[in-house]
Amino acid sequence: MPAPSLDYWHKNGELLNLSEDLAWNFPEQKSGSLAIVGGNASSFSTEVKISEFISKKYPFLKTVKNFFPDSLKKQFPPLENLEFFESSESGSFRPSFDFRNSLKNFDSCLLLGDLSKNSETAIAVADLIKNSPETNFLLTRDAVDLVASEADSFIERENLTIIASLAQLQKLFRTLYYPKMLLLSSPLLPVVETLHKFTLSFPISILTFHEGEVLCASNGKIISVSLEKTGFSPISLWSGEVAARAAVFRLFNKNKPLDSLVAALK
Repeated sequence: MPAPSLDYWHKNGELLNLSEDLAWNFPEQKSGSLAIVGGNASSFSTEVKISEFISKKYPFLKTVKNFFPDSLKKQFPPLENLEFFESSESGSFRPSFDFRNSLKNFDSCLLLGDLSKNSETAIAVADLIKNSPETNFLLTRDAVDLVASEADSFIERENLTIIASLAQLQKLFRTLYYPKMLLLSSPLLPVVETLHKFTLSFPISILTFHEGEVLCASNGKIISVSLEKTGFSPISLWSGEVAARAAVFRLFNKNKPLDSLVAALK
């Protein structure tokens, strides 16, 4: 029996130079808008840190704004780059008309996490994704866990990227009743094959990590990059910086979701 063709899988090395190629599409004048959504009454430092990182590294962005629940309003002075929305009793977002329609004028949204683990916030965030069809979305950190139970309501939408651990993707696949499982004990090849088939089934892009390899998947294609060839560690890969880079690259390279993920690794 012939071995299966793996022509959809590209490995390593020179592909990291994509960051320089895609950077040519960055504007010379201020352009583009990015919303960073996350935080709750007791945790919001990552959102602030990533907002500062983006503003310093990509000063050509016209608008970078943090969306916080109003449980945090007393923590900040009045600033133009902050917007607050109705919060739940747990101190994170709750469903509201204003929050649901908040992204109408934003090109991209980085759902960074630090969200309370309750159904009210899960519904609010899922509604945000569903009601912003023109916005590029990137989900990462605990935002992935939060909305996994609502994934069937938005998994078919375009312009969606998920940066998540294999365990988080495993939970997402179970929620969707996807017939191929991701097992943490699997060798690399079965994981690559499953991501290949999943991203043919759904129009999303994925970045995950397994057996020392960062796996980027979109439209059935896979690019794997050895973690040691990137500037990240197994911990810093999930800090939010890779997600921030990927969100900016995707904003200015809308038709290159896979390349944007790989570019974010350098």
